[in-house]
Amino acid sequence: MIEIIGVKFSSGGKAYYFDPKGMQIENGTHVLVETARGVEMGKVVIPNKMVDESEVVPPLKPILRPATEQDFRQAEENKELEKEAFNIAVEQIAQHKLEMKLVSAEYTFDRSKILFYFTADGRVDFRELVKSLASMFRTRIELRQIGVRDEARQLGSLGICGRFLCCSTFLNDFQPVSIKMAKEQGLSLNPTKISGACGRLMCCLQYEQDAYEDMLAKMPKRGDKVETPDGVGIVAETATLKGQIKVRFPDESGENGRLETYVLGDFQALDKNGKVRLERPKDKEEEEPAYEMMTSEEASGESEQKPAVNPEQESKQDKGNRHRRHHRRRPKKSGNGEKKNNDEKPAPQQGGYSNGY
Repeated sequence: MIEIIGVKFSSGGKAYYFDPKGMQIENGTHVLVETARGVEMGKVVIPNKMVDESEVVPPLKPILRPATEQDFRQAEENKELEKEAFNIAVEQIAQHKLEMKLVSAEYTFDRSKILFYFTADGRVDFRELVKSLASMFRTRIELRQIGVRDEARQLGSLGICGRFLCCSTFLNDFQPVSIKMAKEQGLSLNPTKISGACGRLMCCLQYEQDAYEDMLAKMPKRGDKVETPDGVGIVAETATLKGQIKVRFPDESGENGRLETYVLGDFQALDKNGKVRLERPKDKEEEEPAYEMMTSEEASGESEQKPAVNPEQESKQDKGNRHRRHHRRRPKKSGNGEKKNNDEKPAPQQGGYSNGY
């Protein structure tokens, strides 16, 4: 076991472990720590705690000291200098005609380095820009290209829910989000309604995905037949998280009848034959790869060969077919009694290829 404290350098960033060096530091205290970028000031979010050594990435850097009033004044001065550095960098980018968007400028606490964060569609050759900035600021310059999600995290904004963005408040890592999550949750597939401020799918789609997957395995789909205490009906609506379904019972004329609501446990899904279905069938999306693999084998001619047939067991129809195929292969005679030359090479089959193509 090893003693650590957790320090954050921004509200939406990760908590990094540091060696307290025997100091007892309370939660919320600002401290100066040594990082790979130099000396930085951060906020303690995890007070002194013992953790297993496997959770720590060595070497564990130490805490220098708690922050003083002079340190806070220097941090405020750095923020003013960052605004000036940002404006100057924007002008230099325009002069060099670079296709990049500057997001923010950040000084290290000891002002030994300036970091510029930018976004771009592709790779950008900014070597001349770095030389220009280094000659103007007389310090080390570092440019880092980030994605649109990181841009939203640094700038911050309000989501469609009216709250501050999750990535800029409490999210430590970006989890993968897919359009399949929106489909399973029954959301509108309109990009403007399921996209965040960054233009990508909202991170909150992933929050309840495990609960949806667990319930979808037990719930029938809309249009399925189910057996209820009132008889067999067709599912008209589903409420996945509530575990409820609305079942429509056709009347005697076959038209739409009454609707009844049932909860999970009061109904059983039926298959096409009217038997109780134990498992939910797989979606078509999951079956497509197997179908594609089967058709590719047939197209390549690697399908299973038929077993040989004994000539004595061969039927008359098969003999007749074989005789007609043999008759078609006989060379035809021309009008003067000469045989036509059938030694020409056949054309390649559809889907094949020949040299030079």
